[in-house]
Amino acid sequence: MASTASDSLEKRHHRKPLYVFEAPVRIWHWVHALSIVVLAVTGYLIANPLPSIGGEASEHFLMGNLRMIHFIAGYVFAIGFAVRIYFGLVGNKYSRELLYLPVWRREWWRDLFGEVRYYLFLQRDPPHSDAHNALAQAAMWFVNILVGVFMIVSGFALYGEGLGLGTWADTWFGWAIPLFGGSQQLRMLHILGMWLFIVFSIIHIYMAVRADIMGSQSSVSSIISGWRTYKD
Repeated sequence: MASTASDSLEKRHHRKPLYVFEAPVRIWHWVHALSIVVLAVTGYLIANPLPSIGGEASEHFLMGNLRMIHFIAGYVFAIGFAVRIYFGLVGNKYSRELLYLPVWRREWWRDLFGEVRYYLFLQRDPPHSDAHNALAQAAMWFVNILVGVFMIVSGFALYGEGLGLGTWADTWFGWAIPLFGGSQQLRMLHILGMWLFIVFSIIHIYMAVRADIMGSQSSVSSIISGWRTYKD
């Protein structure tokens, strides 16, 4: 029995690199991250405008440019989201982990609570996972799918107000404004969604870097190269 356990441990510590994140997933990850940064910065400035600029008003279009950049980043975010959903359906098995949570599997719940114990420093080693661990999968599904869909719908609904009644944005997404209690209420929820993305991003970066340093497999380099490598 001791020999079997030792052989299993040695096999796990000498696994060959595994190609987990395909190129479209990696490209989406970094484009998605960049669009969130641009949306957060411009969105904050739109909600909290800068002080007035001296000189003739006709010589400045600062807030107009900020809004334009925000709208462009919103289009990039939404198109990237649609592409990611598509590739989740046609890509490898790891690309589908973002689309659903296997809550019917006992092993998934065991790994989820194992990860929670690991990050609370109650467990020495995290559960093994090739792509996303259960905790990361749950967090990314909640933020990237649920909050992401809400941000797209609410963003284009508010965008439709500027375009006017009967435009494509108003026709497709305008129903969200009365559903959430009016334009101002939806705008505040949209800002709350921005803060959820910011908090998630900070935690996500911390966990990825910590996993690279303390874990038994690569993390940050994997989303750059696509390969998951394993340490002795």
